[in-house]
Amino acid sequence: MAPPAGKWVKLKPMDKPLRKGWTTGACAAAAAKAAWTALATGDFPDPVDIVLPRGETPSFPLARHDRGEGWARAAVVKDAGDDPDVTHGAIIEVTVARGNPGSGLVFRAGEGVGTVTLPGLPLSVGEAAINPGPRAQIEANLRAVSGGGPLDLTITVAIPGGELLAAGTMNGRLGILGGLSILGTTGVVIPYSCAAWINAIHRGVDVARATGLSHVAGCTGKTSEAEVRRLHGLDERAMIDMGGFVGALLKYLRGHPLPRLTLGGGFAKMAKLAAGASDLHSKATPVDPAWLIGLAAELGAEGDLLARLERESSAARILELAGNELPLAATVAARARESALAVLAGDVAVDVAVFDRSGRLIGHAG
Repeated sequence: MAPPAGKWVKLKPMDKPLRKGWTTGACAAAAAKAAWTALATGDFPDPVDIVLPRGETPSFPLARHDRGEGWARAAVVKDAGDDPDVTHGAIIEVTVARGNPGSGLVFRAGEGVGTVTLPGLPLSVGEAAINPGPRAQIEANLRAVSGGGPLDLTITVAIPGGELLAAGTMNGRLGILGGLSILGTTGVVIPYSCAAWINAIHRGVDVARATGLSHVAGCTGKTSEAEVRRLHGLDERAMIDMGGFVGALLKYLRGHPLPRLTLGGGFAKMAKLAAGASDLHSKATPVDPAWLIGLAAELGAEGDLLARLERESSAARILELAGNELPLAATVAARARESALAVLAGDVAVDVAVFDRSGRLIGHAG
């Protein structure tokens, strides 16, 4: 119910933990098990129970089911818990069809599930974008039904509307075309862990390496990304949407280096990196005005200017007051570059570009 007009409502702190959810891989395993059970016995289990790699045994109600000669289909609705997952509420549908003797398990992409078109991913080019973890979960739960018998089956996974949902993911840049990926190593979605985003950052580096790119760019948002592409003339495949996860990108590049990296972002986020932060999201790392004011003092701010800076609490306002008197943005870029190089241990050449809110380059180092 909405509060009465003109009344302030004091929000209570959360008194219970965030609810976990289930990955697309776990949902696909549940739908596959339900379909295979119906194909083997004539009856669909509803709900259907599965076992996940860490021993969890979630139960999934079926959203719909159908069968015919030699095939059965079942679908479940993905529940991502309290995680803001793009696939929350999506239908995960699996068709299980009998294959030729000795064919084993064959995985195919149905409607809304992508196909791999570039090397560097843990799947071969031309394969359905059903990751190894979910494939293993599906197989384990099918074997529980078959009792150890042969599994000569074609497994087709579909997500109706998935191609439209995939437009909001990094799949296109990774060369996964036609829809979403079926993901999940453990089967469990931990709210706000952002594991899928970090995984996409890692896969972006893998694809860049496999396709021979020598220069990639990690940017914090669309404005900085567009300007970095313009600055360096980079192909879209070289662009990695790192958001605030600069630490995840740098640590992965340390073990999987490329010759060159550009980091691009707004002044406030790059100031956090310059101060040594590895997670630039506002909830994880707020801007430290005292650090910025100290940097301004190092650059020569004194007297009235320093007094005015000390009254400010926002990075944008500190930058505005510094104006043309101090090379604050350029120094933030240089310090951010030093922070990045310290993580990379010298294996990657780095430049850092800092932009204002309009997209104007105001600081560049390296």
